Amino acid sequence: MILITGATGFIGRTLVRQLSAIGYPLRALIRPSAKTPRLPKGVPVEVAVVSLADTRGLRAAMRDVETVIHLASAENQGSRGNLLLTDIQGTQNLVDAAADAGVDRIIYLSHLGAARASGYPAFKAKGIAEESIRAGSTPYTVIRTSLVYGPEDHFTNNIARLIRSSPGIFPISKGGRVVVQPVWVEDLATCIVWALQNEDTLNKVYEIGGNEFFTLQQITEIIMDVTKRRRLLVPLSPITLRAITVFLEGVLPNFPVSSFFLDYFAVNRTTAVDSMPRHFGLMPARFSYRLDYLFYKRWYQRIWSALTNRSTS
Repeated sequence: MILITGATGFIGRTLVRQLSAIGYPLRALIRPSAKTPRLPKGVPVEVAVVSLADTRGLRAAMRDVETVIHLASAENQGSRGNLLLTDIQGTQNLVDAAADAGVDRIIYLSHLGAARASGYPAFKAKGIAEESIRAGSTPYTVIRTSLVYGPEDHFTNNIARLIRSSPGIFPISKGGRVVVQPVWVEDLATCIVWALQNEDTLNKVYEIGGNEFFTLQQITEIIMDVTKRRRLLVPLSPITLRAITVFLEGVLPNFPVSSFFLDYFAVNRTTAVDSMPRHFGLMPARFSYRLDYLFYKRWYQRIWSALTNRSTS
């Protein structure tokens, strides 16, 4: 049995589909909520409704579990998230419960640049969580990744939303030469599955990224090309852009970008372009080739697609 935290996130749903297709028995750890969990449809998966703060519930959820894949994080919740409770203390509780239950392995998804000494909250929290996992008695595999993109992500989709709603101009960080290596979500899920099946990955830390480097401006321009919505890019200082983001995040409850997102483009966090082929034997997908999901369909096109898909099925 594999226990997956964060299984309702867009990375988690992709991973659940891949593991289920192979035939692994799965259990999703879902925090208590009034909302219906967004698990993949038609995929057999057990559900354990337990918070990472519930130590007793975590021990019960570990019944018959051999591997824990830890994806859960509060960073995508922006100012509403609690990194201390979820990423730091929640990971420690998960490590303790896994040790008590005799779990064989923990696979943890982290970030390039994660470190306790980091000045950026999300990367600091990931670094502390990594230390908790490495200090535990359960064998581990840590995969540090660059920004992950795919359908329903919090990266390219949010930029596309901002572009669509912007009044002809789009603010961008001034003089930014910081680059990232976007990773296609299906490639990341494949790497996790490969690590799960390979015992040579025990007690190791891997860093993976795509085979292309992009600045935030280049990513924005690519997304504008894909969505066919051109905007005038207006350079702002990083401090001004962060202040605007923090203000809008506090005023608008569904504002698509958080201050954590800006941290990804604060300093270079990259790895070798051949990291994925070298470690996992997989050639990364080209960024611009996998963005067709960003093409915005008008309401009548969405209705027609839904009716077509329903009649086909």
